[in-house]
Amino acid sequence: MTTSNGFHLTNRLADLDEQEWDALTDGQVTLSYAYLDTLERTGCVGDGTGWIPRHAVLRRNQTLVAALPMYVKHHSYGEYVFDWAWANAYRQHGLDYYPKWLAAVPFTPVPGARLLGRNTADRRLLLADVVALAARSGLSSLHILFPDQDEGRWMQEAGLSLRQGVQFHWQNAGYPDFEAFLATLNHDKRKKIRQERRKAATHGLRLRWLDGYTANDADWAFFYRCYTTTYALHRSTPYLTDEFFTELARRSPASVRLLLAERDEGPVAGAFFLCDRHALYGRYWGATSALPFLHFELCYYQAIEYCIAHGLARFEGGAQGEHKLSRGLLPTPTRSAHWIADPRFRDAVDRFLEREREGIGFYLDELAERSPFRKSAG
Repeated sequence: MTTSNGFHLTNRLADLDEQEWDALTDGQVTLSYAYLDTLERTGCVGDGTGWIPRHAVLRRNQTLVAALPMYVKHHSYGEYVFDWAWANAYRQHGLDYYPKWLAAVPFTPVPGARLLGRNTADRRLLLADVVALAARSGLSSLHILFPDQDEGRWMQEAGLSLRQGVQFHWQNAGYPDFEAFLATLNHDKRKKIRQERRKAATHGLRLRWLDGYTANDADWAFFYRCYTTTYALHRSTPYLTDEFFTELARRSPASVRLLLAERDEGPVAGAFFLCDRHALYGRYWGATSALPFLHFELCYYQAIEYCIAHGLARFEGGAQGEHKLSRGLLPTPTRSAHWIADPRFRDAVDRFLEREREGIGFYLDELAERSPFRKSAG
């Protein structure tokens, strides 16, 4: 149904025009039409996954002016913002928490604009429409994950409660090379990184960076083996299909990076990244055998070197991971916004978030005291 102001939901991205959608994204790779549509076409989201696409769009004079990737969720897997305790509280009171509304990029905790639009007014109008939709839908809640700072303020003004989180990002200060970056770290951290890189080098592996143009089917098949192995080691089920990686590489070859570690007989480990003009985004890694310190080399040090060599502003290391701090990735606040329909639970969630924000404030202060950088370089 389309409202008088042009707001409506679409059940699949394929019903929208790719150029129109991408014109709103400012080049954010995880919000690109190719990325989101590939998730749908390869069965990562959709029927049977608990991620049911219901993308919010706003049109004016038949032109797409704002959009929000949105889903009806039947669980809380793959979100990286944890609300299992909220769902449990609903269940204990005989209420249904699922399904819920979720505005997010599936399985991808990359912060950035979520309300895509040509101008602020259209983006805020779309937000108001989405909140009104949630209020009349009968579903328990609406959650918008990893919005940017301006959007977080708009969401708070629209009646959503803000939740804080922390990720670890590396910032490029215009370093000419990796040694220049190391020189800004304190002695202990600099020494530790050099030791780890020397130990990783003893495996005698060749490292090869590929993108969607240069990686072949065998490369993607090997990486998918690595990807599923990592999930199996954690006794978990992978979210993405093998077709997702090959299809994304075909549709958006400049946005993917694959780093393979190889011996003469073939590859033994791999790391998958996304890349746009803003940053390199670490996503997945795996190895066919346990090789000490190779994870740090492929997932952090090589990624930092890549950003330096290609002039990228930052490297985002993904969700959680306090161990990233000692490797030069600094704590970066993130946010999510939540609207709870039931006023009793809304009040309880607000009290919880207030306590949680205080704890995160203390945590950020503690991390600042443990900065890996020399004081003169800070």
